[in-house]
Amino acid sequence: MSKQEHSADWLDESSDDYEGQLTIDAFQTEDDIVVKAPMAGVKPENLDVSITDEVITIKGTREPDIEINKENYFTQECYWGPFSRSYLMPVAIDADSSQADLKNGILTITIPKQNKTKTRTIKVIGE
Repeated sequence: MSKQEHSADWLDESSDDYEGQLTIDAFQTEDDIVVKAPMAGVKPENLDVSITDEVITIKGTREPDIEINKENYFTQECYWGPFSRSYLMPVAIDADSSQADLKNGILTITIPKQNKTKTRTIKVIGE
């Protein structure tokens, strides 16, 4: 097997078991954890977002709008097919109050922090 053939094998995304990994940005505001992910070409009905007290999991499928035979591609860098991503929450969250919005090809998930993890300032009382 040539080096080029070996390289092509590990890049083969045609396997039924292959699932692309979604890229995300995760950051915090004072009250929330926010997760953003690019979703160009993904319909809301093809997305599944699940949140536990510790992990957020985003699963979906990006379907091409037309079928093109592989031999007709010059370059194929866009991923088409099933994808997923799980992310461990760095702080305690309120999963029940989470919201997800898909706008302009960006999925934004806002997850409120639990009150016990929010930073608060307290007044120091002296004698």
